[in-house]
Amino acid sequence: MSSSVIARTRFSLLDRSRTREGHPPAEALRDTVALAREAEALGFHRFWVSEHHGVPGVAGSAPTVLAAAVAAATRTIRVGTGGVMLPNHRPLVVAEQFGVLESLFPGRIDMGLGRSVGFTDGVRRALGRDKGDAEDFGAQLAELLEWFTVGSPAGVHARPAEGLPVRPFVLAMGDGARTAALAGLPMVIGDLRDRAKMLRGIDRYRSLFRPSPWAPEPYVVVSGTVAVAGTEAEARRLLLPEAWSTAYSRTHGTFPPLAPAESVEARRMSARERDLFEGALAGHIAGTPDQVAHELEAVLKETDAREVLVTTSTYDRTALLDSHRRLAGLIAPPR
Repeated sequence: MSSSVIARTRFSLLDRSRTREGHPPAEALRDTVALAREAEALGFHRFWVSEHHGVPGVAGSAPTVLAAAVAAATRTIRVGTGGVMLPNHRPLVVAEQFGVLESLFPGRIDMGLGRSVGFTDGVRRALGRDKGDAEDFGAQLAELLEWFTVGSPAGVHARPAEGLPVRPFVLAMGDGARTAALAGLPMVIGDLRDRAKMLRGIDRYRSLFRPSPWAPEPYVVVSGTVAVAGTEAEARRLLLPEAWSTAYSRTHGTFPPLAPAESVEARRMSARERDLFEGALAGHIAGTPDQVAHELEAVLKETDAREVLVTTSTYDRTALLDSHRRLAGLIAPPR
């Protein structure tokens, strides 16, 4: 049964187009578009895609292109990015891309923005960026927002973005809560595994928030993994492929495609791998519908968030869709 706090909360999905062992990257992108159609049918509020470069386990490297495909395949669900990594791009180009999206799909486009640069030195060199570029995120964000309003002092205007109501969001990592607050923008903060850190970021955001034309008051979106299944063990099994990819990346330096849960269960791990694997499994919201509803209600009361962005990845796409369907049943139970 949906509680009142769950019923008044928006729920959305982020799909990172995770690649899977034995499946080509193109299939991951098609799976993302197909999942967006399902998310719309299930009543989720928005559907976001992500930006990663040079990662073997992620096919989503061009989020505005993928968002266009998602928006074209759906009719009503909001579509956006979680997010475009602004330090990787010129703000004018980002404004133009979102201006095109909003022009093609009016009233449905979200502009989720992050401050990360490439994860490795090689990727950063290929992008022509370095770690220091992320330090200018606040200035880059301000410039991007200006392209939607006044253009540049040199008389340049972002076509067709200028004047369009694309809603920006800031992905809060590190200093992101302060940046979102001072810019007066909605904030997406994760992950659910470190509640104390999340609460500190939310408190900072609310205390520093300055109303803006983009948002008159703070708007908090909490993000993280939510897995729902018939049993607690089945829900935990959904988490195994992503947990192993995380453990592998920490010990081998690269983030791999997802492996089937049974392959992960049969794997012999070193002591360090096992420790990282168990750590990656901890703290998520996973269980039966009743267990998940109870945990979600606690998180929402604790954070007073307006929205939950579910970021679950797993090898078994059928099981993932079943999890989302069960979650949708908690949000709006059949009458």
